[in-house]
Amino acid sequence: MKQLFLAAALLSLGLSVQAKTASTTMVISSINEPMWKKSEAGTWMGLNKIWYKLNPKDASVWMSKDGKKWDAVKDGMWQDKEGKWLKIVDKTLKWSADGGKTWGDVPEWKWEGGDGKWYKFDSAWNLWTA
Repeated sequence: MKQLFLAAALLSLGLSVQAKTASTTMVISSINEPMWKKSEAGTWMGLNKIWYKLNPKDASVWMSKDGKKWDAVKDGMWQDKEGKWLKIVDKTLKWSADGGKTWGDVPEWKWEGGDGKWYKFDSAWNLWTA
């Protein structure tokens, strides 16, 4: 009972709690934050049901309409659920709401995919889902 109370107290203070298992790592950052899990497939859905994946070695973006045949995305851009364009520029994730005229930093490198799931990259370009 004391352990349950202590865990609840830590969460209410917004402190980080990590739970590790043999195959995945999940992180809960606060009560209002979703639980993040490292993506096994490393793919996310953009707008119009197009799948994307990132080559972490060179930060190149690849796309697929069926999840089987992958082609490099020439401009490296994809769209989130709201239609904002995202791309990696100088080792930073950027987005544009005006079709690419102005670009800003993506907060915490998080975006909502076309499938309604939340995605984010960590500093090593690993994909996480919530």
